[in-house]
Amino acid sequence: MSIQHHISDELLLGYASGTLAEGWSIAVATHLALCPSCRRRLDFMEHAGGEMLEMACTDVADDTSWAAMKARLGQDKASTATAAARTPAKPATAAGDVVIPEPLRSYLGGDLADLKWKALGRGAYHIRIPTGDRETSVRLLRIPAGKPVPEHSHGGRELTLVLKGSFQDGDALFKRGDLEEADESLQHQPVATPDEDCICLAVTDAPLKFRSYLMRLVQPVLGI
Repeated sequence: MSIQHHISDELLLGYASGTLAEGWSIAVATHLALCPSCRRRLDFMEHAGGEMLEMACTDVADDTSWAAMKARLGQDKASTATAAARTPAKPATAAGDVVIPEPLRSYLGGDLADLKWKALGRGAYHIRIPTGDRETSVRLLRIPAGKPVPEHSHGGRELTLVLKGSFQDGDALFKRGDLEEADESLQHQPVATPDEDCICLAVTDAPLKFRSYLMRLVQPVLGI
């Protein structure tokens, strides 16, 4: 598995400091389980943060500066992520037919064979994943091979992590383990590659902005 699209420094630092909402943390932790490169980056960030904290402890001018340092380095325990999402990601094993790594598998209650999908229309399916935060919407998507998702832009951030199959977005190909980060500046229409259905984790913090009038009509029913 050769991952080409990785977590941004901003997201990885937020994860390392424990400041991400639970939904974002699930996506980042699942990517980390699949990506040795990003696990090494995370280790470096956490090691550097620990050294900075030790240095700060030896020369703290007052309680205010100490509190500010703890907040910057994410030592505040009031993180919105759950313990499952913030558990250090273990490398996904290649044994058997396991597709969904931890921690996502615990949220879903099993691997692909155990899932109960709900129809989205046109052969697409989804599973909503409940979390404890009110900032994000998290779901598993299954897009039919060779089919596009409706063209859309975003009201905020969207993370899409490929777990099985692949999709094409413009000139970029996203395969297992690849993470696409989109924001308000991007309007796109990803297309599942024709070899197999694409299964991915999608996390958003605002409703999508569909170009199609029909999609806008059914959007409240679909909840996307």
